[in-house]
Amino acid sequence: MNRERRLAQAFVVLADTYAAEFDPLHLFHRLVHTCQDLLDVDEAGVMIADARGSLKTMATTDEDEVFAELLRLQNGHGPCVDCYRTVKPVSVPDMATEHEHWPKLATAMLEAGYESLQVVPMRLHDRPLGALTLLRRRPGHLAEDDVHLAQALADSAALALMHWSIEPADVEDVITRVQGVIAAKATLEIAKGMVAQYAEATIGEAARLLSAYASRQQVRLTETAHALVTRNVTPAAIVDAQT
Repeated sequence: MNRERRLAQAFVVLADTYAAEFDPLHLFHRLVHTCQDLLDVDEAGVMIADARGSLKTMATTDEDEVFAELLRLQNGHGPCVDCYRTVKPVSVPDMATEHEHWPKLATAMLEAGYESLQVVPMRLHDRPLGALTLLRRRPGHLAEDDVHLAQALADSAALALMHWSIEPADVEDVITRVQGVIAAKATLEIAKGMVAQYAEATIGEAARLLSAYASRQQVRLTETAHALVTRNVTPAAIVDAQT
């Protein structure tokens, strides 16, 4: 499939929120993987602001702890926070020159092998929801066309949240809904930890086990995570389902 067809399909998939099994966390998952597939980037992550304005990670293309830490380091300061507060894209073409500005982030990014990043706002009618971060393993600005496409994909995902249910939603409704998604994400992280501990696996491997189980059972990933945390499903059931 050529890039134009993949691009058209991506917007259709991001707009598909009417299915009974629609899961907003899955929407964010689609967004980051679409960016990784279509843009000149190596990894991507979505962070959404909670009620206090702190950014919480919703989805990443890399489930490993090192990547998650790169996003957590930006909570309070960093390009993601700057993007969220100004509702404008932020480009960092050479992280090696940013040690004075963001010492911890610059060190961690370079040690992890990432040399540049681009952030675009997740927004709804100019109201900030969070930020979409695109990381690259080489220095330089992301091509302007890719920045515009990243923003269009982020905007499409944000608009999709307005059509999350049959009832129409305004911006304030979406803000309230997103807070529920943040809570669901926290439950999912607990579930990942439970599976990882039981299976003696990494968080990334635990995430894949949970996703595979939810897919086989044809239920939302968030429902699987909630069932696990409330002890209605055991870690053994998640792991044994793969054998």
